[in-house]
Parts: sequence; C-alpha cells; structure tokens
Amino acid sequence: MATTTSVGSASIAQPDYWWYAARESLLRAALGRFVGHPRRVLDVGSADGPSVGWLRVSGHHVSLDLDPRGLAKGGVCGSALSLPFSTGSFDVVAAFDVVEHCEPESTVMAELVRVLAPRGRLLLSVPAYQWAWTQFDDLNGHHRRYTRARAVRAVETSGLVVDRATYAFMSVFPLFALERLFRRISQRAADPSPGLEPGDVPPLPQVSPLMHRTLLSLCSADRRLLAKHDLPLGSSVLVAASKP
Repeated sequence: MATTTSVGSASIAQPDYWWYAARESLLRAALGRFVGHPRRVLDVGSADGPSVGWLRVSGHHVSLDLDPRGLAKGGVCGSALSLPFSTGSFDVVAAFDVVEHCEPESTVMAELVRVLAPRGRLLLSVPAYQWAWTQFDDLNGHHRRYTRARAVRAVETSGLVVDRATYAFMSVFPLFALERLFRRISQRAADPSPGLEPGDVPPLPQVSPLMHRTLLSLCSADRRLLAKHDLPLGSSVLVAASKP
C-alpha cells in the first residue's frame, strides 16, 4: 500500500526557524546552477516554502502539497505518489525532504521522473543516516533516512543520470550527532510518545536567539564550500540529476 505522512510540515508553524533559513542558502549553493532556464518548475512538498523561494524566479512555478496550509494561491493539493500532471510536463522538478515521507520509494521516484520532460532536471534533498533515526523521524512520518550512496542508487534506479550528490549541514554536524545521541538516550528513559493526530504539526527543537544566530553562522561555511566542493558528511543529502 502506498503511503505518505499525514502530519503537517513544521515550517507551517515556524517558517523562520534556523534550519529552514539555512537550508534555502545551502540548496541554492549546491543545486542552483542545475536549474538553468526552465519554462515550468514543479515544487513538490511546497509546505517547506521557506526553503524554495529561490526557485520561484525561474519559469512558471507550480506548487504541490498534501497539506493545503502549505500552499500559496494557485497551488495544487495532491500526493507525490500520484502526481496530477501529464507525463513530461516540467523542465525542473524539486522535491526537498519529500521522498523519505513516501512509501514505497520506487513509486514516488517513478512519479517524479514521469512528469519530467526529456533533459529535465530533478533536484532532491533527503535526511541523512539511518543511525540518526529518533522519535523525531517517527513524528514527522519518515520511512527512511539516506546515505549519499543510497540516494544516488534510488535516483539512478529510476532512470536518471546523477549530476551532483553531496552532503550538507557539515558545519553543524557534530552538534546534530550529539543532539541525536541525547534524543536516543532520553527516549529510552521516557514514556512512549503519544504521537500526533492527522494534520498536527511536529514540534521543532527550540533554540535560543544566540544559538539561532550561531547555527546560521556555522552554516554559512557550508554555503561557501558547496559553491565549489562536495561535502563528505552532513545531516542532509542533496542530489541533482538529469533525465536522458
């Protein structure tokens, strides 16, 4: 049975959270040059709008999300597992932190590729490392996390040619790893989470204003590096691929 998460994106409640602001700059630095000059761009999972504003300057932009709260006027409410568009409709398809919410993976990848025009580009991001799985992934409706190799394999199996694959958020990775370790230890000692009701927005880890600025400053190092280099580790995997 094909499934996608039914909870809302945390960006709906907190669009100015540091991670969304940092992700926008990292996505643009790593993947921006692969956008080109498209006529039509599809943004799948656009409830994470704070991270894709840079894409909206290119071509006719179409947004799709399961959650209508994440859609601007004119957006399409629908599932990445059954995209309501004709085959070959878009020159660029972006799916930032979407694929991990969809099961089976093969179905969502097939749909993303189907709506791509020949020589179109797929831009993708997914969370990194299965060892980093915590209750936060459960609450967000994730089915899996990725290594770079696994993300590349999923893209190539779907028939695309990978143009770039890199980790991101390397500069904050030590803090990420410690935070995930702390979560796992805390979960063992705590009662099971009651979970979320459909449509609820998962809570984000709260940080102080000082930490907010510090994390953004650290991520600026990633932005400069990603302009020229692939990163060997990080909490996200970014992929750009082309359709033959």
